[in-house]
Amino acid sequence: MASTPPSQPGASETRKVRASLMNKVCGDEDMFALGASVAQVVQMASSDDQGTHELAYYVLSDPALTQRILRLSNTAQYRTASGTNVTTISRAVSLLGFDNVKTCALAMLLVDALSNSAHEQSVRVELMAALCASLVGRIMARHSPYQGAEEASIGALFKNLGPLLVASHEHERYREINALANSGQHTMAQASQMILGCSYDTLSEAVMGEWKIPDVIVRSLAPLPPGTLKVAASRAEWMRQVASFGYDVARLMARSSDPKSSHEGRTLQVRYGAALDLDSSRMDELIDTVQDEMHSLLESMNIVPPPRFDASGIPEPELELEPEGLPNVLLLATMGGSEEPGLAGFHPSGKPRNARELLLAGVQDVTQMRASGNSKVNELILAVLETLYRSMGFRFATVCLKDGKAGVYRARLAFGEDHAKRQEGFAFPMASSRDLFHLAMENDADLMIADTSTPKIRDLLPAWHRQLLPDARSFIVLPLVVGKAQLGLFYADRKAVAPEGVPPDETSLIKALKSQILVALAP
Repeated sequence: MASTPPSQPGASETRKVRASLMNKVCGDEDMFALGASVAQVVQMASSDDQGTHELAYYVLSDPALTQRILRLSNTAQYRTASGTNVTTISRAVSLLGFDNVKTCALAMLLVDALSNSAHEQSVRVELMAALCASLVGRIMARHSPYQGAEEASIGALFKNLGPLLVASHEHERYREINALANSGQHTMAQASQMILGCSYDTLSEAVMGEWKIPDVIVRSLAPLPPGTLKVAASRAEWMRQVASFGYDVARLMARSSDPKSSHEGRTLQVRYGAALDLDSSRMDELIDTVQDEMHSLLESMNIVPPPRFDASGIPEPELELEPEGLPNVLLLATMGGSEEPGLAGFHPSGKPRNARELLLAGVQDVTQMRASGNSKVNELILAVLETLYRSMGFRFATVCLKDGKAGVYRARLAFGEDHAKRQEGFAFPMASSRDLFHLAMENDADLMIADTSTPKIRDLLPAWHRQLLPDARSFIVLPLVVGKAQLGLFYADRKAVAPEGVPPDETSLIKALKSQILVALAP
């Protein structure tokens, strides 16, 4: 199989965000209310007194927002020379500036809506990135030749909306994307494309479109070409550059304890310097200013900064909630165990020691097939099944899909030893049961069963499986669940136990393969 890396999605990308993902990240009542509030604040114009009054009224209508804006006005960064406390929103708007208060209000809306997520630490990391990017946008707007340049700070704030929403609403997908991106093989755009079926930028644009945010801001989220950038030929292009620059600076400051001296900081200065008139000294000055203003902003919101990223770019581990509904023995079997990289050859189970590299090549192939737009769903399923079979050293692999008329899940394609005979017999009723296969689908849990001879696992194996595959000693089950619809599963087994398990990097790639099929099957 070819191993050419998938191309990074460009500004012309038109692939739609799948309905189930959009419904999850902005379909509930709280997110609908957030979208309405964001749209209301964005639409406020600063061209006359009416806009200032509208903003003041909006802030005052929310006591928590009022207190935060007043706290920000009274931090050392903004306190007046006389040292007099700021006690009114009108004065706060005058002191901080209309656009500053407007962007702060938008940032605070995001904080209020998302900071109580079950995955608080990851969400906090993404919130800080969004807040930091908006500060960069504000600083750049002060020196812009374009009228209405302050909108760039809003574009920069929402440049990180996709990661923020996925961290809050699809946390497992968020972790998978980070694992792929941090492997060094893919950009964040490519990793999000693989796992979600769309890039983070595309998701952000789709959500902001749903929220009826003006096109000029939505368009500022579009990705930029690689390499050194030229001076923008238009305000729209400049806004794209500033939004992207803010995002990159925010990531740099989260990763590095000394962003000004880091290699990545110098790389950013080379990429954006000519376009945004930033030499080394101006870049250092900008980072200092952002750090000072970020401190004031966090102080006003009573937010404790999240831990820095580790050397691989991943936040310190957070306490995860266990999936509900699975027996303990299956919780232990969920994929994602640890293992040191092996040498060339095979494990005693038959699994190749270079499984990760083989899986990665398969992910790239399947991603390119989907990106071409010419592949049918069956062709994609076949490619994924082949990748699983060859990369992991299974003796038999099949995909089992729902047959609604017959009321069963039935094997449709298969590879391996006696595949035709085993495919014919691989079918089981759709009616819910407490066996391993139904439990995996009901909980949408990817399983790696290392040894089927353990009593608790044998108790969960249905009679049809024991009869059809009596010598299966280890196997995987990958449910295909879209929304709440249980469409089927991938299954693959070996005749040997597999104590080596499936380490996290392989797990992420297997999930990326499965995600390609889920996107293709989604309505």
